Amino acid sequence: MVEIPAQPFSFNANKSQLALIVIDMQRDFAEPGGFGASLGNDVSRITKIVPDVKRLISGFRSAGLPVIHTMECHRPDLSDLPPAKRDRGSPAIRIGELGPMGRVLVAGEPGTAILPELAPVDGEIVIEKPGKGAFYATPLGDILQAKGITQLIFAGVTTEVCVQTTMREANDRGYECLLAEEATESYFPEFKKAAIDMIRAQGAIVGWSAHVDDILKGLTDA
Repeated sequence: MVEIPAQPFSFNANKSQLALIVIDMQRDFAEPGGFGASLGNDVSRITKIVPDVKRLISGFRSAGLPVIHTMECHRPDLSDLPPAKRDRGSPAIRIGELGPMGRVLVAGEPGTAILPELAPVDGEIVIEKPGKGAFYATPLGDILQAKGITQLIFAGVTTEVCVQTTMREANDRGYECLLAEEATESYFPEFKKAAIDMIRAQGAIVGWSAHVDDILKGLTDA
């Protein structure tokens, strides 16, 4: 057990039961011409966290701890894409349509891929999720249970949507959740701050947050 400085109070990490979940660090959300940019967002806010996410992944790999990647995407026939999700708003490109990086958020398309700098290595688990949360309609829960994982460190995007949704899903399932502050981001800085405040309010009602350096030091100390 190692104590990681965190908010609202220290996070006691059990290395034998710890895993990193990297949420949706995909080209479609981080590169010009992708789905995120088509919604009018400044994707440079996403790319700026890549070095910290990479450091976190490297630290977990060096410690021999599980790294799990998620990708928001849909089957090529779009059978898992609800019309309510597909038709919402007025994006320049809708999910499933052909864009500069292939069909938007469709499994196997170039834009759906994880950024090359953060790409999974052999043996790492990749969860393809049709929703915001990584537990919905995926095998994630069964995988974590089989590995004896009880604590999750989170990184990725966006803080207030897919990251927070997955943390809330995990919290309801009994996992202890810690968010790496520099390794997560939103297109809207005020949303990131609000999400972190909500996560750690009322005595870590959803989870904790900590700095990447403190998490990495904890892995080394453990």
